Amino acid sequence: MALVAPLAITGVLVPFRDSVPNTSVALILVVIVVAVAALGNRLAGALAAIWAAVWFNFFFTRPYQRFTITRPADVQIALLLLVVGLAVSQLAARARRLQVVAITDADYLARIHDTATLAQSVKAPGTVVDHVTAQLTEVLHLRGCRFEYGTLIGHPPRLEQDGSVTWSHRRWDADHLGLPDTEVELRTFGNGRFYGRFMLDPAPGTIPPLQARLVAVTLADQAGSALATAASDAGA
Repeated sequence: MALVAPLAITGVLVPFRDSVPNTSVALILVVIVVAVAALGNRLAGALAAIWAAVWFNFFFTRPYQRFTITRPADVQIALLLLVVGLAVSQLAARARRLQVVAITDADYLARIHDTATLAQSVKAPGTVVDHVTAQLTEVLHLRGCRFEYGTLIGHPPRLEQDGSVTWSHRRWDADHLGLPDTEVELRTFGNGRFYGRFMLDPAPGTIPPLQARLVAVTLADQAGSALATAASDAGA
């Protein structure tokens, strides 16, 4: 679209170039650049801006069908089209990314809220654990997830409380490598007591962002709170 749309629009407008001012043509092309950037990404928007300036020069500046400009006014319009197109395309791409982030944040908050509500409303902690298991699978895009009660067998990689990952006492670069291609433990505590761990089975090629990993830790804490409440009630 970044390569085809500017050429197509300029081709449609060529028959009207004697009656439509070049400034109007430039504004139409800016709209096309914004549309490409909003639907695509920064690179697509930048390509559309450059291509729009190229075809504007070729079709709408004298001499026509040549990549030369003789009128100073056309030079200014072409340069402004390029600069404005590049700037607006970047803004459109950024706005689109921020919208995705906002939607994702709302989804994370909804998951945490639903889990907290469930932990407070049910008396069977196993229900909360099952719910969190499903939530972790979705948030971290896992192949699978299971919960182990009160065991610490082996030394698997660990998802820490700050969202980082450690393996063999070394920090794992989860931001670039994703989770290790083996089961990763996420320990669960309630009132300072260890109750078990979620064993995460990462899907190859996925890189859960730090925000998702922090949400996973928060969800595990909700399960720990439910287990602690159940233990306290049983003790009473």
